[in-house]
Amino acid sequence: MLPNFSHVRARNLKEAIQHLSSPGAVLLAGGTDLLGCLRDQVFGAQKVVNIRHLKELQGIKETTDGGLRIGALTTLTEVAENGKIRERYSLLARGASEAASPQLRHQGTIAGNICQKPRCWYYRGEFHCLRKGGDHCYAFNGENQYHCIFGGQSCYIVHPSDTAPALAALDAKVRIVGPKGMRTIPLEKFHVPPALDPRRETVMGQNEIVTEIFLPPSPKGLRTSYRKVRARNSWDFAIAGIALALRFQEGQVTGARAVLSGAAPVPWRAKEIEKVIVGSRLDRETIAKALDAEMKNAQPLEHNGYKVPLFRGMIEEELSAIQS
Repeated sequence: MLPNFSHVRARNLKEAIQHLSSPGAVLLAGGTDLLGCLRDQVFGAQKVVNIRHLKELQGIKETTDGGLRIGALTTLTEVAENGKIRERYSLLARGASEAASPQLRHQGTIAGNICQKPRCWYYRGEFHCLRKGGDHCYAFNGENQYHCIFGGQSCYIVHPSDTAPALAALDAKVRIVGPKGMRTIPLEKFHVPPALDPRRETVMGQNEIVTEIFLPPSPKGLRTSYRKVRARNSWDFAIAGIALALRFQEGQVTGARAVLSGAAPVPWRAKEIEKVIVGSRLDRETIAKALDAEMKNAQPLEHNGYKVPLFRGMIEEELSAIQS
């Protein structure tokens, strides 16, 4: 059952920020995650601030440097089907197209997708876990077959977004606006790991809003891929996934960003893989060395050890395919 709350339709961004400063205020954009959290009593709300209609936060436009600006309220369907994104940033189009179901992609926004709450059944259930203000993570000694193998420490969720790993691999930036003004940060620094704060998912304060996402110009020699493995063939969250953005010159990797999904509480930058493959050709020996370097740091829980060979096989296939 939904809690009682007041509903405010903000006339502009400034008014929305003012309303969000009220105690118990939450933001409504697509609403696909918010309404589920309210119904499941993950958190409460005294005021819902609706910004869905704000034109200034919608649409996809070219930037002066040759990149793209994606408004925060742009739907996942719009991102997946946009011609410029499909041509120049196919990695992101693929990630958006594989998120949720067609109905949810028509409603859900790209900002909502990178800001969504964890899908851990303890967090979503009737458990006063660490992330909800409790004193420990129930997943550590509980049912943890879908939980993280990297970066857990105090909280063992996996980040649920399909677009966040793609955006991180593409070196995207996020613009945030609040009462203290505007700031733009790399997507890679947008999410908060449990080691810094197990009760926050992002760096945003309650009265701040994501307004847009910026993609840099697509560099010469860039090849990308997105792979998602899930329990069901469609409409499910990633058990394991990888977003790759590699630059090649004369057959060698000259730059690399590899970001894992379904692996950690935040989109997980696979830096050991990047270190090994940069300056090399992606032959079988190099790929095996890269996988060994990355996966030796995995710390699986009691019931999710299968993720280690799953990630190894998936990443090996993607690195082998992107070379050809």
